[in-house]
Amino acid sequence: FIPGPSFLFTFCLCVESRGVLRKISDMLEVILKRMDTLSKLDNSSTSDARRLDELSSAINRFQPAGLVERIQAIAQNVSNMAIRVEQMLQKFLSVFLSVLRDGTASQCEVPRDSRFPECPGKVDWMRARWTSDPCYAFYGVDGSDCSFLIYLSEVEWFCPPLPWRNHTSTPTQHTQQTNSPKRQAAFRTDLSVLLDQVGGGKESLSFMKRRIRRLAPQWATAANRLGAKLGQRWRDQKKILIHVGFLTEESGDVFSPKVLKGGPLGEMVQWADILTALHVLGHNLKISMSVKELQGFLGVPPGRGSCPLTGPLPFDLIYTDYHGLQQMKQHMGLSLKKHKCHIRVIDTFGTEPAYNHEEYATLHGYRTNWGYWNLNARQYMTMFPHTPDNSFMGFVSEELNETEKRSIQQNKVNNMAVVYGKEASMWKQGKDSFLEILHKYMEVHGTVYYETQRPPEVPAFVKNHGLLPQHELQQLLRKAKLFIGFGFPYEGPAPLEAIANGCIFLQPKFQPPHSSLNHEFFRGKPTSREVFSQHPYAEEYIGRPYVMTVDYNNSLEFDSAVKEIMRTKVEPYLPYEYTCEGMLERVHAYIQNQDFCVPEPPFIPANFSRLGSASGSRVIRPLFVPLPNSTALGWASNVTAPAAWPPLSSLRLLVSQEGQSCVEACQSAGFICEPAHFRFVNNKEALLEVQCEVVDSEINHILPAFSVMRRECSLQREPLLFSCAGHSPKYRRLCPCRDFLRGQVALCRDCL
Repeated sequence: FIPGPSFLFTFCLCVESRGVLRKISDMLEVILKRMDTLSKLDNSSTSDARRLDELSSAINRFQPAGLVERIQAIAQNVSNMAIRVEQMLQKFLSVFLSVLRDGTASQCEVPRDSRFPECPGKVDWMRARWTSDPCYAFYGVDGSDCSFLIYLSEVEWFCPPLPWRNHTSTPTQHTQQTNSPKRQAAFRTDLSVLLDQVGGGKESLSFMKRRIRRLAPQWATAANRLGAKLGQRWRDQKKILIHVGFLTEESGDVFSPKVLKGGPLGEMVQWADILTALHVLGHNLKISMSVKELQGFLGVPPGRGSCPLTGPLPFDLIYTDYHGLQQMKQHMGLSLKKHKCHIRVIDTFGTEPAYNHEEYATLHGYRTNWGYWNLNARQYMTMFPHTPDNSFMGFVSEELNETEKRSIQQNKVNNMAVVYGKEASMWKQGKDSFLEILHKYMEVHGTVYYETQRPPEVPAFVKNHGLLPQHELQQLLRKAKLFIGFGFPYEGPAPLEAIANGCIFLQPKFQPPHSSLNHEFFRGKPTSREVFSQHPYAEEYIGRPYVMTVDYNNSLEFDSAVKEIMRTKVEPYLPYEYTCEGMLERVHAYIQNQDFCVPEPPFIPANFSRLGSASGSRVIRPLFVPLPNSTALGWASNVTAPAAWPPLSSLRLLVSQEGQSCVEACQSAGFICEPAHFRFVNNKEALLEVQCEVVDSEINHILPAFSVMRRECSLQREPLLFSCAGHSPKYRRLCPCRDFLRGQVALCRDCL
């Protein structure tokens, strides 16, 4: 199309008319202003008044009343019309020039291609909504069909590539990670660069930096020990983004203002240790504490997150939390689905598979404000190893040398107790009865935050030290015999620190256990886990004599426990997995072995169980064989094991009781449930010893399992729902357990 003379004449006429009307409007406005000036003249001037009457009479004869206003309104309407016509002409010229630049109009017809069925609908959406996000204009969208098709074929993937375009690059969504040369990671002991990266300006960051500095010598020693253990083994250096979402202003950051007022510090303790571990292991880190930094590091286009990233993800791994994950969804748009395999979510209380699978959670009542991200459940990383479906990240406690341990034992005050409760609210709600019993035997100390003019409401016999800096709290714990919990907070780092400083930890037993079904704190969290005490890890993995769990409502039981504690002598104790070396070892193993971006090949038992004989016949060998002195089955040594991590040498196949989860079944046999091994037992071969009349496959988080009564066996059809936590009173489950290293439950014996 070439614009003809009539088109150009119309365009010029509109512009010229608009100018003439504007001049008329301006002239009328001048006349009105002069009339207004005359009307304000002093009425005592007879001649001026006479002139004003004459002028007014002349104007009234010249035009009817209200004509000026009508002319102005018409002029304004015509002016507005001229502006709209001008906008239409500009849009037309934009399309016209686009066609001249990119080809003819026929080249921008919306294709009807069965390989791209969503293309027409996406073009219609773009026509109506392309101005809803500035990112579309960033990618060159200008309102023309040509620009829509270019965007939908080259930035997104909904339309076929246009044949007349230069296709030197593939669509953004299909762009793979750049294969840059691998670099070897080297242990670091200098933390100055890390401290600079953490930044400042918030009390939470200052707290984290103080912790990093205080533990620096222990991290250096741990790095040297682990380096000697691993020898010359190659370790890939990874490019890692750490985005601490809960500390961003956009998430509200309720933690920073409470650091100096007795607020929770567990999350900041863990994040400080994660940052340090990744740095010491020698990886290339970028640290983000704001959404703006997140956008910059990811290369997010400007706008509201509707468009994908401009290129491949510049990181191998991203560590964040639920707040950060939500922020990434808002700003990465479509790219999050493609790149989510690189994400690791730091998740204090754990996320079970039934809550993680969005569709299943919605249909079966597991949908909460968290969860539902459709990740591999092992991408969630917990503070304690309470949810085997997730990976155990942990944190560290300060490790004492032998000299310090001897000094602590010599200076312990046998009748001194320290209460676990920094906020005054924790001392309310029926604590007086057992505190009175404790006071009969021990001197009770508190570390409750208070403002000078408002001392906290604690019993008069309590010696309150106020909120103490970490090193002063440690000195207090090194003198005390008992560290006593009130039942809250759940699963914090303080009990481990107390035990590491030679205290015995006394905690309440919960009857019935607390869970999302009966307790407000857990309601809405993506887990059905039942908590039987304030600190289940301390109860289950440490236990007596370091940890005593009793019913605080039973005064005789509580009294007896306090007497027993006073008689008991313990040394400072810290599980290996909570030392700097233990955390480095565990995080190293995850980084080098967990890869959720590579699809797992389907496991076909027949490819491994059948072997050709000399006569040419096929011999079927069992995949699983009984293990000596055990009810479990193991992988047959004469069957080649497929590549896996953890390796299949660690597999222990067990059958649960009805109503028992695989977490419980494995734990009762001295093992731990390993979700990575579910795919190897989700087959008929694993059911050989079960009399199955029917074998089917379903989508359910308790599968694989079988019903003894009905002799029905069911296999799992959705890998994201492989769950250690699931249980049903009607089914016995096939449970893939594994062995583990002493003091390092996250790793099997052959995992390193």
